[in-house]
Amino acid sequence: METIVNKVAESGIITLDPAEFLPKQEVVSFDLKPFLFREMILREKDYRAALPQHDWQQYTGKHVAVYCSADAIIPAWAWMLAAVNLKPFAASVFFGTEEELIRHLMLASIAAIPIDEYTDKRVVIKGCGDVPVPDAAYLALTSHLQPVVKSLMYGEPCSTVPVYKKR
Repeated sequence: METIVNKVAESGIITLDPAEFLPKQEVVSFDLKPFLFREMILREKDYRAALPQHDWQQYTGKHVAVYCSADAIIPAWAWMLAAVNLKPFAASVFFGTEEELIRHLMLASIAAIPIDEYTDKRVVIKGCGDVPVPDAAYLALTSHLQPVVKSLMYGEPCSTVPVYKKR
């Protein structure tokens, strides 16, 4: 009887799943639109009066993307007041959309990868999964790992697309 050998497992290839770098905590939005007068104007007195009435505890432990979905001119102090109210509860506060915040958090997580453990290794960056991953993650992983890896591939260990090979 012939023994089946898993050549992929024995190859020493390290597989990185970009989805592992997605934020673990929930990402939510805080939209200034409901605080606008006629969805056009931010009136300071009304805004300041409405802020204490808002349920800020709903943001506890979450990453919060602060933006305005209406086409309005928002003064800088309005963003600042939102941050002051969110900070005691939120894991982080970010100016932009949820998608931009997810990308920001993911890129920060990738930048924090200790590259020492990838020195002279063969690395496959997983290409498909159940969770959509921003393309920026693939670029960031490549840029971060290329200086130290022996080779970099895209896909699955059994079927890869070569991206980089140290010469």
